[in-house]
Amino acid sequence: MTYLLLIIGFALLIKGADWFVDGSSSIARLLRISPIMIGLTIVAFGTGAPEATVSIIAALEGSPEVTLANVVGSNILNISLIVGVTALISPLKVESSTIRKEIPFTFLAGIVLLVLISDIYLQYADANIITRSDGLIFLMFFSIFMYYIFEAARKSRDKTYEENVLLEKSEGTWGKNILLTVGGIVAIVAGGYFVVENSTSIALKFGMSETLVGLTIVAIGSSLPELVTSVVAAVKKQSEIALGNIVGSSIFNILFVLGASSLITPLEVNNKVFFDVYVMIGFTIILFIFAITKCRVSKLEGIALTLTYVAYLIYIVVRN
Repeated sequence: MTYLLLIIGFALLIKGADWFVDGSSSIARLLRISPIMIGLTIVAFGTGAPEATVSIIAALEGSPEVTLANVVGSNILNISLIVGVTALISPLKVESSTIRKEIPFTFLAGIVLLVLISDIYLQYADANIITRSDGLIFLMFFSIFMYYIFEAARKSRDKTYEENVLLEKSEGTWGKNILLTVGGIVAIVAGGYFVVENSTSIALKFGMSETLVGLTIVAIGSSLPELVTSVVAAVKKQSEIALGNIVGSSIFNILFVLGASSLITPLEVNNKVFFDVYVMIGFTIILFIFAITKCRVSKLEGIALTLTYVAYLIYIVVRN
């Protein structure tokens, strides 16, 4: 029954994110909000909603290791496996703003996380904890990122987002779109609860640590919306929009998800997660290097990212 509920939870997360994106995007169109604004905000937050919900529920349920591991694990998976698989389908075109601003901002978010969890090393504290004041720092950085997003959307005249695969749905009626949006939120919250409760139960049953479960089962499950979105975009030869969405989602995970979760309750840091944070930062640097070469991520580079993630996954399972 536990495994069935876990699968149901993942299904609710994925379908809920899909409903939320469709409904809220159509509402934004009915309100005549810029398509690029929709792509950079509503779509990014919609696909990031499962990670946010799972992490916040884990914090409320007293499983802080799942919260932090889910964020770090999801980001590693986003930047390596999802980018790699998408590039395998169709080489990823990289916008200049992504190279100059968004990937460096992702790197900055990773460094901020590393600094704020290093209490023992930097402050000679008794334990490493993401405190509520640390959460406020994350949210302040997130506010800066949001300001950049709104300014970029306001100034941009690029209409390519109108072809975004996520935004091709017809607007429909107000009632239908509100129902989709609310239903999506409800499904995401319910799915997040099922995933946290049952994955934690499985971890205890098999002697797995909460950190390992967060880095693997929960991270992979909650990142499925980003994977599906990116793969569909690549299949439809719109891969240039996939990388920006993935990078934006990674920034959202660190700055908003950890910020909101640590405001609910301070998050204790398992010392093993430091290695994973280093890996996350390392993948960000590798992605930047790949991106600046001919402004694209090639199929060969996609294979390298995918295989490196597989090697990392094997390592953390053995490490447990």
